[in-house]
Amino acid sequence: MIRVNTKNIERLKASKNAVILAHNYQRPEVQDIADFVGDSLELSQKATKTDADILVFCGVDFMAETASILNPNKKVLIPDLGAICPMAQQLETEDLLVAKRKYPNAETVLYINTLAEDKAHADCICTSANAAQIVNSMDSDLILFGPDNNLAHYVRQRTNKEIISIPEYGLCPTHHQITVADLMEAREKHPDAKLVVHPECIPEIQEAADHIASTSGMVKHCKSSAGKEFLIGTEVGMLHRLEKEIPGKKFYPLSEYSVCPHMKMHTLEKVERALETEEPEITVRKGVADKARKAIERMLELSR
Repeated sequence: MIRVNTKNIERLKASKNAVILAHNYQRPEVQDIADFVGDSLELSQKATKTDADILVFCGVDFMAETASILNPNKKVLIPDLGAICPMAQQLETEDLLVAKRKYPNAETVLYINTLAEDKAHADCICTSANAAQIVNSMDSDLILFGPDNNLAHYVRQRTNKEIISIPEYGLCPTHHQITVADLMEAREKHPDAKLVVHPECIPEIQEAADHIASTSGMVKHCKSSAGKEFLIGTEVGMLHRLEKEIPGKKFYPLSEYSVCPHMKMHTLEKVERALETEEPEITVRKGVADKARKAIERMLELSR
């Protein structure tokens, strides 16, 4: 077993003016060494406010790309290049362009879980925390929305706008596999627990929930709720942050199989190596980055 001296990571961070950003789904030890832990929106905002020279992004590919787009003068590292988002891969740029030609009066709102080349064709970006707010802020009554159809379902329940999903069956495998059978079993084991789920879950799970929220929205809700026990319908890494920040309450995974292997690819050893070598570096071609930045900054402005 390889043991990493976390003091060396701290030394490297200090000497290179680096910060570590970690998504809520990261391994517990990676969350614990991070300077900032949060969801996509929180980390996007943190990336623009830090004066660090190097950002070590422990998340999946589109998150590191977003950090690079928003911080063109900073070096953005991702500890493992294999940390790709399966959902982001499901949106084909050509399919998006075909839809934009077919519906010229529509505005395009893309989930932040997309690659930079697709963000460059969006009018605005959204996250799970602000998707309904962003869609309702658009001028057009017709919205091209992608790539997660379950998030699109969530937004449809909270808007009068017509939403066309691009692609029609886009999904997050980690959330989509949480079933009604999982819910029935979990409720049998924990009948008093409140159900809090992510909007990437299937509609049947959303409709059964006591509360639907982004991962950081889950933290806020569980802190303020009078409930003492919660079933959490998202990637299991979320439970570490909940248990750490809210020690007086109990949290149970809605499905113990809800694991994103790509999020788990980052380890302390890889974080240390990234800081030592300043690789792998994530860069986005300037023309793409400039267009994508406008859509991301529009989201950040509308989210204030």
